[in-house]
Amino acid sequence: MKKTTTLRPKRRMRESVVLAALVLLSASDVLAQERPSLPQASPPAVTFEDAIQRAMTHNTSFELAQDDVRRAEALVQQARSTWLPTLSANGTYTRLDADRELSGRVIVAADTINGSLLLTVPIIAPKAWVVTARAKDNREIAKLSLADTRRQVALLAGRAYLTVIGQKRVLESSVQARDTARAHEEFSKSRFAGGVGNRLDAVRAAQERASSETRVQTQTLALARAQEALGVLLGENGPIDAVDAVLGAPPTLAAALNEAQTRSDVVVSKERAESARKSVRDSYTDYMPLLTGAAQPFYQNPASLTVPTTGWQAQLLLTIPLFDGGNRYGLKHERDALYDQAKLKVDAALRQARSEVRLGFEAVQRADEALLQARDAAKLAQEALELATLAYRAGATSNIEVVDAERRARDAATDAAVAEDAARQARLDLLVAAGRFP
Repeated sequence: MKKTTTLRPKRRMRESVVLAALVLLSASDVLAQERPSLPQASPPAVTFEDAIQRAMTHNTSFELAQDDVRRAEALVQQARSTWLPTLSANGTYTRLDADRELSGRVIVAADTINGSLLLTVPIIAPKAWVVTARAKDNREIAKLSLADTRRQVALLAGRAYLTVIGQKRVLESSVQARDTARAHEEFSKSRFAGGVGNRLDAVRAAQERASSETRVQTQTLALARAQEALGVLLGENGPIDAVDAVLGAPPTLAAALNEAQTRSDVVVSKERAESARKSVRDSYTDYMPLLTGAAQPFYQNPASLTVPTTGWQAQLLLTIPLFDGGNRYGLKHERDALYDQAKLKVDAALRQARSEVRLGFEAVQRADEALLQARDAAKLAQEALELATLAYRAGATSNIEVVDAERRARDAATDAAVAEDAARQARLDLLVAAGRFP
């Protein structure tokens, strides 16, 4: 008798807790139904190829790189102007307080007008020629950098595009898990209402459905963020959706290692090293003379004793640098150091490219194997969920096994979607490392 009175309060307490949980779940359902829903419009979808083309033409980084090419072209024009002829016109009006006379003759008039044209022609200007040549090299480097920027922008856009596809797969698995949890909840409630099931099974099913709803909302937000990021990379003022991506077949390891040497970033490093080598080679021009010719026709009214009304004069100016305090030696040492740095950067770029190729192959192999295992796990988890559901509907087990199977199936489906995205990303990285993308 004492044992019975001891158990009854515990049972009542347990029933009260279960009833309170049901009330809270019902209240949350009411709040969810009363909360206004935001209108959701599907963002425009583009293909993978279209997304890459848009990114390479409308992305801000690409437009900035185009401006760098224009600036390099302007610098070439500025450097060339230092050894091309220049023509300038000068005019002067002078007013004195009175004429300047000597022995009754005006030697300087009170009002004087002077005009002249000055033509300057650099005849021998080796240093200016070398500066122009280096400016042209920098222009070519800017063009190659533009190509490398296109590659980087395409890579970012490709990754963002694949991320959208991956998030959509994860969201689909979450929605499927939520629908399964809803069906299980409805069945548990119907069993409880019919007097077959119990309240605890209904609470478990409702809790699992609520958790699945939370995951759906979280994955929906993640998908929206991925679509917004893709829209920014494509230079659009809004989110962009992805449909599907078909990547080319990856090359062999030997071919990829060979093609990696022609990647745009490696080519840029080589071109910079070559430009630095030429700068070292052309250091001799700092010691060469500069010869400039100048011609000046003029007009003066009134004429003076020394200057006629019209005339002209010509000059040849030879400048020979003799001593400049060691500036030329300092420039030579600086160019040597820059050349050594450029060579090291070329070696580092080649090592990095080959490392990315080898790592890309390893990542593709591991990602493909992980994808196969993840798909098998998802298939087996779904089969286990079906068996657990059949057993529960037959009354052979409680819904604990069903809830556990639902969670495992949901996690396995999510893992499969993540593994699929990782496999696509690994293929994209390998194509980029081999220089085959875009």
